[in-house]
Amino acid sequence: MEVDEAILSRRSVRAFTSDPVAKDTIVEILEVASRAPSGTNMQPWKAHVAMGAARDRLSEAARAAFHSDDYKAEAEYRYYPAEFREPYRSRRRKVGWDLYGLLGIERGESEKMARQHARNFDFFGAPVGIMFTIDRDLEIGSWLDYGMFLGQVMLAARQRGLHTCPQAAWPPYHKVVRDVLAIPDDEILVCGMSVGVLDESHVTSRLTTEREPVSGFATFHES
Repeated sequence: MEVDEAILSRRSVRAFTSDPVAKDTIVEILEVASRAPSGTNMQPWKAHVAMGAARDRLSEAARAAFHSDDYKAEAEYRYYPAEFREPYRSRRRKVGWDLYGLLGIERGESEKMARQHARNFDFFGAPVGIMFTIDRDLEIGSWLDYGMFLGQVMLAARQRGLHTCPQAAWPPYHKVVRDVLAIPDDEILVCGMSVGVLDESHVTSRLTTEREPVSGFATFHES
């Protein structure tokens, strides 16, 4: 697969088949992705891979927490702004309503929305879930490096015919993840990621998100 093809075919998949993914394949993906650049070669990324029984235990515990009135879901860092403004508000709403439209979820149907959100904690059916963490004492530069690493994880997966879904739904449930996977307190949960084979028959597999044209985000300074 050409690099451009991997980039253009990458998407956040919300329906996977149960086809198994070999541990060796995940090792290859992470090994390739580890060539991502990082400031002074710090390589700040850590991956906790949940497969088989461990994946099932994690999913069960996270679903229970999601449906519990007693669990306080709270991430250890702020991913989104406190208030969305344009153009980010419209972009966010469009992809949300495009997804819900495919699923037949209307505005105000909060229970159906919650059920769809809960699918995050089953990794959308994928056989592999990865929890990515970073040492608590590292600074914003290392978080920027982390983004490049995550991008290369997703592209390396595409090279092998697999798809992924990076998931910001997991950090608010870091206590559950920490408990099930025995992650130490000095690591912050950055995100989760589903890895598997795309279920092409699922309605959400028809979702294609839009991108701003280059003219909308790039300014060329030539004189």
